[in-house]
Amino acid sequence: MRILLIEDDKKTSDYIAKGLTEAGHICDVLADGRDGLFAATSGSYDVIVADRMLPSLEGLSLVKSARAAGTRTPVIFVTSVSGIEDRVDGLEAGGDDYLVKPFAFSELLARINALGRRPPPQDRQTVLKVADLEMDLISRRVSRAGVEIELQPREFRLLEVLMRGTGRVITRTMLLEQVWDFHFDPKTSVVETHVSRLRTKIDKPFEVPLIQTVRNTGYSLRVGG
Repeated sequence: MRILLIEDDKKTSDYIAKGLTEAGHICDVLADGRDGLFAATSGSYDVIVADRMLPSLEGLSLVKSARAAGTRTPVIFVTSVSGIEDRVDGLEAGGDDYLVKPFAFSELLARINALGRRPPPQDRQTVLKVADLEMDLISRRVSRAGVEIELQPREFRLLEVLMRGTGRVITRTMLLEQVWDFHFDPKTSVVETHVSRLRTKIDKPFEVPLIQTVRNTGYSLRVGG
């Protein structure tokens, strides 16, 4: 499974991420609430694990906003906030499970696996569309104006992130984290190089460009520049 972990305590996040990776899962880690909300609403995850006490946007607000935006991914809160009312608040905010720290990793893993076994919602989005650009997440096919476009796996993931964030600015840091799983700046032009290749396939053969550069910030996928 692909799991999003939103936890600002590095010791805890390293512990959980290491265990999930060893169990065969893919784990993306973010330490900030707002970044976590963006990833939750724009990424394709099977389960989200979130702390309640997060910088910039606390966990309850994060999950409420994600649910309001249509995100149906199961969420398990992992937190030291342990009162009965706190647990109720977490579940009513849109959480599916609530685990209090400290905990045994085996219990967390069992709960994640249980959430992952739930059948997906019937209305889960499997096709992304922006203008005449279409991406099928199941068949992994991309087309524009009816013309099929062949993308490499990294290009596909890059385009998916941009399409899920249509109309919003996607920063270079966000792309490094969500496409390459880099939580540091590699000091290379890897993002710029891949965006250039993607433009050659997605924009160059067509009249209207969709991938826009936001100077000194990142990129945005939108119609009309």
